Amino acid sequence: MPAPLGYVPGLGRGATGFTTRSDIGPARDANDPVDDRHAPPGKRTVGDQMKKVEDEEEDLNDTNYDEFNGYAGSLFSSGPYEKDDEEADAIYSALDRRMDERRKERRELREKEEIEKYRMERPKIQQQFSDLKACSSKIARFAGLKLAEVTEEEWLSIPEVGDARNKRQRNPRHEKLTPVPDSFFAKHLQSGEKNTSVDPRQAQFDSLNAFPGGLNSPFPGGMTPGLMTPGTGELDMRKIGQARNTLMDMRLSQVSDSVSGQTVVDPKGYLTDLNSMIPTHGGDINDIKKARLLLKSVRETNPHHPPAWIASARLEEVTGKLQVARNLIMKGTEMCPKSEDVWLEAARLQPGDTAKAVVAQAVRHLPQSVRIYIRAAELETDVRAKKRVLRKALENVSKSVLLWKAAVELEEPEDARIMLSRAVECCPTSVELWLALARLETYENARRVLNKARENIPTDRHIWITAAKLEEANGNTQMVEKIIDRAITSLRANGVEINREQWIQDAEECDKAGSVATCQAVIRAVIGIGIEEEDCKHTWMEDAESCISHGALECARAIYAHALQVFPSKKSVWLRAAYFEKNHGTRESLEALLQRAVAHCPKAEVLWLMGAKSKWQAGDVPAARSILALAFQANPNSEEIWLAAVKLESENNEYERARRLLAKARSSAPTARVFMKSVKLEWVLGNIAAAQELCCEALKHYEDFPKLWMMKGQIEEQTENMDKAREAYNQGLKKCPQSMPLWLLLSSLEEKAGQLTRARAILEKSRLKNPQNPELWLESVRLEYRGGLKNIANTLMAKALQECPNSGILWAEAVFLEARPQRKTKSVDALKKCEHDPHVLLAVAKLFWSERKITKAREWFHRTVKIEPDLGDAWAFFYKFELQHGTEEQQGEVMKRCENVEPRHGELWCEQSKHILNWQKKIGEILVLVAAKIKNTF
Repeated sequence: MPAPLGYVPGLGRGATGFTTRSDIGPARDANDPVDDRHAPPGKRTVGDQMKKVEDEEEDLNDTNYDEFNGYAGSLFSSGPYEKDDEEADAIYSALDRRMDERRKERRELREKEEIEKYRMERPKIQQQFSDLKACSSKIARFAGLKLAEVTEEEWLSIPEVGDARNKRQRNPRHEKLTPVPDSFFAKHLQSGEKNTSVDPRQAQFDSLNAFPGGLNSPFPGGMTPGLMTPGTGELDMRKIGQARNTLMDMRLSQVSDSVSGQTVVDPKGYLTDLNSMIPTHGGDINDIKKARLLLKSVRETNPHHPPAWIASARLEEVTGKLQVARNLIMKGTEMCPKSEDVWLEAARLQPGDTAKAVVAQAVRHLPQSVRIYIRAAELETDVRAKKRVLRKALENVSKSVLLWKAAVELEEPEDARIMLSRAVECCPTSVELWLALARLETYENARRVLNKARENIPTDRHIWITAAKLEEANGNTQMVEKIIDRAITSLRANGVEINREQWIQDAEECDKAGSVATCQAVIRAVIGIGIEEEDCKHTWMEDAESCISHGALECARAIYAHALQVFPSKKSVWLRAAYFEKNHGTRESLEALLQRAVAHCPKAEVLWLMGAKSKWQAGDVPAARSILALAFQANPNSEEIWLAAVKLESENNEYERARRLLAKARSSAPTARVFMKSVKLEWVLGNIAAAQELCCEALKHYEDFPKLWMMKGQIEEQTENMDKAREAYNQGLKKCPQSMPLWLLLSSLEEKAGQLTRARAILEKSRLKNPQNPELWLESVRLEYRGGLKNIANTLMAKALQECPNSGILWAEAVFLEARPQRKTKSVDALKKCEHDPHVLLAVAKLFWSERKITKAREWFHRTVKIEPDLGDAWAFFYKFELQHGTEEQQGEVMKRCENVEPRHGELWCEQSKHILNWQKKIGEILVLVAAKIKNTF
């Protein structure tokens, strides 16, 4: 009876149907080929057939195109299927069947083998469980006979499947290892036994001999002396250490000198020497093998090629195979017995005595080789043996200058003179041998030697220069000039080109050797050779600077003297010569030069002033006055000379003479500076009323001179008249809005009065009228910092660095605005922006000082004062640094250098040097004052 429609068996009792793998087919991989061998391209795998085709239209996209197969499927499958298409398909099908029948059996057999092989490698899931399925069916058939007899109680009493392992396997514990006592090993080493486990009785009684009862009794023969003798395997670490030390001592004593008893090996450096024996080559082992193979090929191809043997030996030496290298190079000497390089390499690789034998063999093959003889002499340790080798060499190679020089160096002066006499006969063209012989001879003999040398070598300048130095050394300075002139003439006659640079170098060497006359004669003879007339001045000044940098001061002095003879009216040449004498000469030489200078250039005010200052510094005030009087005659109404005369009188406490000079200057040469010096003189002398009167008179004539307004305001500040000081500064800013000091003085005045807001407004106004001015930005930042507004100060600093990114004073301030951990980073940024700015270099020096890096700080201070010697603040910080961390000598050196350069600028420096109370203080005194004001708060 057929089941009703929609009936599902077992659904009523809750049994639902399920699907097995046999219902849906085998589980096959999507890449498995299908059984149809002629399937179309899109359906040749199981995965392709499982895909549902959503769109029947042909996909002509580029991604569906294959370079070799074209589009997947037929390109015209969407077109109409006509009768001629059917006929064509029938023909193609017949052809396919015909072609398929050919070799069908062989093809099917091959395909069957391929499928079987494929199924073995990748079996189906059904095949993998086929054996289990057969086994389970047999068990089911057997169990089916017995299960019918099982009662319900027996069925329920069947235990659940649990863990069949025992307790030790279910709860594994860490294995316990008990250390075995040393007595165990000592006992069995003596008896020669070998056990792999410990007797539990031994563990119980904790002794190898502590067995209870009769077991502890000796058995017959067990106590015989032979059995109780200790074995040789006793472990005593102390004795092992002693034996090792003894062995090391024996090895070190073996390499000691058998004659003197002194060791030739440093015991402390023994292991270091052993490390040096380890090959240091870090290349790949394959590269070494390749190189070895290539070099072997070269040796076999051309066995008489010396570089191949040398390279092979050095390769083995680098890789640590020294003996192989020696064998190779000795084989090379056999194949290339005439190669000097191979013999020298063999001598280098061989140890001492063997190397001597190798060199002796080399001499037999190459009796004319100078290098081999030199190497033979180097291998000898005794001076007499060296002499013997070199004399033997000179018998065979008497023309070698190198051998003669090596032999002469080993002789005493008298023997050396005799050998040199023979040497110049054998090598008459060697200048070095002639000059060496001339140095060892007496004056008369030396002259004869040099004359012979000139005859043999008429083209060498060194012989002529040595002759000139010889004459100078013996007091014949008048002959020096003649010899140098004859040298130039003779060398030109022999076709020698006079190289100006070489001769100047020779002159520098003469200067360093103390031959001043020869040096000057050479300079005078060659200084003008090969130079165009219009380039003379520039070239000579460069030559002088070069000589100064090389330390040849006499050469520089000779060049300046020659330049002054050629250009007597050039003020710049006189100035350079004067500064040279000031820095490197004496006061007498400077004054003598300046006297000549003012005679030739009477209109050069600076030369007059330098002469007067030199006399004044020497304490000769009348001479200074006379020089200034002569300067007045040559330069009437000169402002510089007027002011110099006033300074001379005021510095020597001649205040009335200074007043008269200034009054005369105001009437005859009225300038703003003259008025300023007049006001300054009255101010420092305490005549405030006279100073104010002179200041007002000066401002009527020179109202656009900002220093007069500054002085007027400062005088009012000194008298505590703040309103008049503020008025003076404001009037000055109306006339001179570009004057930075006026803005800063006005802002400082308001800050002192407690008007912080007004001071801030003044600085903002100044920045608007003078944009991109770092001094104003710096004062704005400091104003906020002094007011306790550090955040605003940092913001202003950021704006300032944006507007003035290359300002050194801003970057130097920015470094110390940062917290200590960030200062180093900020200093690096500052150096990138302003690498050669003295303020930045000074900030870096202070930074190292704050970190107690004394050496680096001193180095950066030196760098700062070298790059800008006019910065007084740098000298003050440097001096303060040396006071704390330097010696008295270093402090004195800083003081002396500062006094020589006479710095004039710097914020802290000007604050002290321009103070009214310090107007007569010297540079050194001001340096001490500024250093005392500095506090290590950075």
